[in-house]
Amino acid sequence: MSASSAGQPDASLVWKKSSYSSNDGPECVEVADAAGTVHVRDSKSVTGPRITCSAGAWAGFLVHATTR
Repeated sequence: MSASSAGQPDASLVWKKSSYSSNDGPECVEVADAAGTVHVRDSKSVTGPRITCSAGAWAGFLVHATTR
């Protein structure tokens, strides 16, 4: 997993907002997948820092997050 400052939005990524996010709330997470990697960002700061991980690491995170 890595974190980076995006600087400019990547036009090739298709971002999907979490169903738990709202336009008014603090939970604004977006995810984009591309070529075996998953990118995660704060939808309120699209040019801000981004977390990137492998698709396998993301799948493991989702299993952990949904079983709690």
